[in-house]
Amino acid sequence: MSTSKLPKRVSTAVLQSLSAGVVPRAGLEHIAVGRKAEIEALLDDTDNIVAEGGASFRMILGRYGSGKSFLCQLIRNYALQRNFVVMDADLSPQHRLTGTQGQGLNLYRSLLTNAATKTRPDGGAFSALLERWISDMQQQVIQKEGLKINDPSFSTAVENTIRMTISQMEGMVHSFDFSTVISTYWQGHQSGDDTQKESALRWLRGEYSTKTEAREALGVRVIIDDDSWYDYIKLLAHFVKDIGYKGLIIFIDEAVNLYKISNTVSRNNNYERLLTIFNDTMQGKAQYLGIILGATNQMVEDTRRGLFSYEALRSRLEESRFSKNGFRDLSGPMIRLEVLTPEEVFVLLQRIREIHGLHYGYQSTVQDKQIEFFLNEVRKRLGADQLITPREIVRDFIAVLNILQQNPELTFDSLISGEDFKPTRSSGDPEALTPETEISDDGNDISSPYKSFEL
Repeated sequence: MSTSKLPKRVSTAVLQSLSAGVVPRAGLEHIAVGRKAEIEALLDDTDNIVAEGGASFRMILGRYGSGKSFLCQLIRNYALQRNFVVMDADLSPQHRLTGTQGQGLNLYRSLLTNAATKTRPDGGAFSALLERWISDMQQQVIQKEGLKINDPSFSTAVENTIRMTISQMEGMVHSFDFSTVISTYWQGHQSGDDTQKESALRWLRGEYSTKTEAREALGVRVIIDDDSWYDYIKLLAHFVKDIGYKGLIIFIDEAVNLYKISNTVSRNNNYERLLTIFNDTMQGKAQYLGIILGATNQMVEDTRRGLFSYEALRSRLEESRFSKNGFRDLSGPMIRLEVLTPEEVFVLLQRIREIHGLHYGYQSTVQDKQIEFFLNEVRKRLGADQLITPREIVRDFIAVLNILQQNPELTFDSLISGEDFKPTRSSGDPEALTPETEISDDGNDISSPYKSFEL
């Protein structure tokens, strides 16, 4: 893809993010290489399953730095362009699928905070979705019934249209309370009562801590909590479809944090919630909903404490015995990321060289043969036994370009050939389980040198 007209804000985001070892939000299409089969499989889910009223569940597996987050972000951007609503969040000690301290609700709140649409790709789009919904309802009344906004019966006609739309959710868990709050938001909009609108928004965002408080503000007897948040995600998927989007795509990264939970009961509770989500999507209990989860191979395959230690998940996720010898079934729930080929990494560095020169306004003197020399030096100096990830190579290459741009007297060959050049060496997989990375649940686990011991 040509970068000749790349905006400065995009090139800034790309270079700064890659230099820091994180995935940029914008401009990914300019540096995407390989992964064609994986991208096609995931986009097929969105276009031919989610948009058609179905649901999908995928796990993207790979080691640290292999491109899991990059692929998730790339699919997120494609989904936005295809008129889906997307939400994304990372799992952490404070954000889980469920927990005794509201970690599941925290995840839900984070997802809604990061809600994005094509016109609001950076998040914060949830309140705008409600305003668009009201605007659409008003336009329907104007077109179908020929009423004007100042007509006395206009408000009643809009409210009837709203109730007809919401009635399509009948039969879904918590649909009545969800519909009540949505109607309350409309009433606040119609009367100009910002307090009423904010109360409805607070409820939908899961910000009420007690049922009494919600009942006094909105007249509903339930609140979104750790046990029910996923039910409301399913309702929101229906809702965004009803207001003109194709569906809802959820991205949850850093699933390895579930694997690191030291307390067995807490860890298995999260695996049980993951099983519920998997079953809902696979059995057709959810509609217009796609879920993509980023995880490591060890987090899935460890039979002692990984997902495969939970038999119900193992039997559903385990790949066919025929998926061997280079043959992959990309229609299954797990997509394993293969290491980028040397040719693909070479193309990636070519594109980064072009973006760097465009961003700083100079004509790069780094030739293709020098990029090839750089890759060979990295492999030689680290040793053939070191598995080098694209993240490490890219960070080193951008650092080299920065040094050359800031020190014109230096040459590429002298910098790379010098004894001081030491490629970034991975200190091991930071997502792997160690005593230092294990997550202890305060109040639920006993601090002990034997806390990770299990029978």
